[in-house]
Amino acid sequence: MDLLKALKWRYATKRMNGEKVPQEKLDNILEAIRMAPSSLGLQTYTVIVVESDEMKRKISEKACIQPQVMEGSHLVVFAAWDDVSAENVEAYIESVSKTRGVNISDLLDYKNLINGFLIKAGKDGINRWAARQAYIALGVGLISSATEGVDATPIEGFDNAVMDEVLELKEKGLSSVVMMALGYRDEAKDQLAKAAKVRRSKKDLFIYK
Repeated sequence: MDLLKALKWRYATKRMNGEKVPQEKLDNILEAIRMAPSSLGLQTYTVIVVESDEMKRKISEKACIQPQVMEGSHLVVFAAWDDVSAENVEAYIESVSKTRGVNISDLLDYKNLINGFLIKAGKDGINRWAARQAYIALGVGLISSATEGVDATPIEGFDNAVMDEVLELKEKGLSSVVMMALGYRDEAKDQLAKAAKVRRSKKDLFIYK
């Protein structure tokens, strides 16, 4: 689907019809998320793909009562890293070296730059930064879903602490930030399914200097 056409078609779907997203489309959406831009290239978040009805039910009962949780095909939860360890940085540098065929010694300045940034940010700053990176991945996920003709709803309205508990994230050094429900719109139940998209005009939104 043409990108602008896809973006005009998409909306934050409120009710879904329970139809499953085909595996190929899901794989394409997840691959687009994997390819999302990320500060320093570190991808300081983990993406949890919830597909079992049992887990969706737990989330619905304990952390988020929005109907898309049970009516959708999948939930994609973006969880920020609570911290970035020296091991994380080392693994990333090694990956850069292997992928690009660059000697580790030639990446020392870049490694020092990353570590300097992390030291300056501190643990709280790292977690906030990681959360912002997760939102970039979310945006890519929403756009790629639209190009696949799959409805995607960004959801912030859930109990983060309970979500972390349900998905056992704290043990992994993760904190849930935002999630995206994937599925297909139920036009009979969703009164906004055919509503015109409301956006600010170009004149109001953009400032040229």
